[in-house]
Amino acid sequence: MFEPSAKPIGLDLAQTAKIIRRALDDAMIAGGGSFPVWSVLISVKSQQFGHQRQLAESVGIQGATLTHHLNAMEADGLLTRRRDPANRRKHLVELTPSGETLFLRLRETAIAFDRQLRAGIGQDELDLARSMFARLRANVSGENTETREGAEAGL
Repeated sequence: MFEPSAKPIGLDLAQTAKIIRRALDDAMIAGGGSFPVWSVLISVKSQQFGHQRQLAESVGIQGATLTHHLNAMEADGLLTRRRDPANRRKHLVELTPSGETLFLRLRETAIAFDRQLRAGIGQDELDLARSMFARLRANVSGENTETREGAEAGL
């Protein structure tokens, strides 16, 4: 029977991510939104007139879940959806002035949260953490990290 001498890294990472995600959502709620609303706002803002399917992929949620969020956000006056004139089966999503205002407020909330999260951590440590996150993602996806890192470096 396998008994690790230390907590498995996956469990530690999952628990840490859960705590940070809750704290981020709490910060977003205090800022007048939520993590899902922030995810949609930043994706729409960064991609401009994205289609709903592209938006779901960007946010990392299923289409039905996105539709639920978009319906609520549209009812709250944060965004509009309209048919794409080039393809009537697709909907284009745009922020309203109220959506822009909430985006700016939540952006400040996200910046403050990021500062809090980075407190006491130097740039070298952040770079190492990002490198480790990339390696962990590659390990679970089956990617060859050496090949991927070489390609990113242009080798």
